[in-house]
Amino acid sequence: MNILLVAATKEEIDTKLFKNYSILISGIGIANSCIKLTKTLIKEKYDLVINMGIAGSFNHNIKIGEVVEVIEDTFSEIGFESNEDFEMFSQGLIKSIFSNTQKTKLKKVKSITVNTVHGNTKSIKKIIERLNPDIESMEGASIFQVCQEFNVPCLQIRSISNKVEKRNKKKWDIPIAINNLNQTVSEIITSL
Repeated sequence: MNILLVAATKEEIDTKLFKNYSILISGIGIANSCIKLTKTLIKEKYDLVINMGIAGSFNHNIKIGEVVEVIEDTFSEIGFESNEDFEMFSQGLIKSIFSNTQKTKLKKVKSITVNTVHGNTKSIKKIIERLNPDIESMEGASIFQVCQEFNVPCLQIRSISNKVEKRNKKKWDIPIAINNLNQTVSEIITSL
C-alpha cells in the first residue's frame, strides 16, 4: 500500500520510524497544507493519506496525550457575520472518506480547522455554542478536502497536546502528544 504521511511540522513526525513511507511536511495552516498536498497528489498516486499532528481539545473527556481519529472536520471561519451572529457557508463541513471497514479503534471526534487557535475565553465559549467541537487544528479540513478532490482515502489522526482554554503553555505536553501520535500511527500502518 502506497501511503503518504502528512504533518504540518517536522517536529510532529518521527522520520526514522516512518523511513519506508512518503512524508510531506505541509507547513502550518490551511493555505500551506492545500498547496503542498495538491502539488504532491498531482505528481504521485497514493492509496491512503494519513494526516497526523497535535491538536487542542475542547472536550474535557479527552486527556492530554490521548490520540483520536477525526471523522468530521469544519472550516469554522468560512462564513459571514450578521450583526452579533456568525453563519457558515454550507461547504464548511468535511467528512472522512476512509472506508468504514478500515477505520481505527481510536475515539472518534469532531474537529474544527482554524486560522487562529483559540485562547480567549469569550471566543472559546462562542465556538463551543456554535459548533461544539471536540478538538481544533490548523490543517485538518483542508487535508480532507484536497483528498476528496483527488478521490484518495484519508485518515486524520490527532494527539492532544493541550486543552483549549485561556492560553497557558505551562499546562501543555507537546512531547507526550508527539510520542503517542507517532506510536499510534505506526500501529495503524502495521495493522493495514
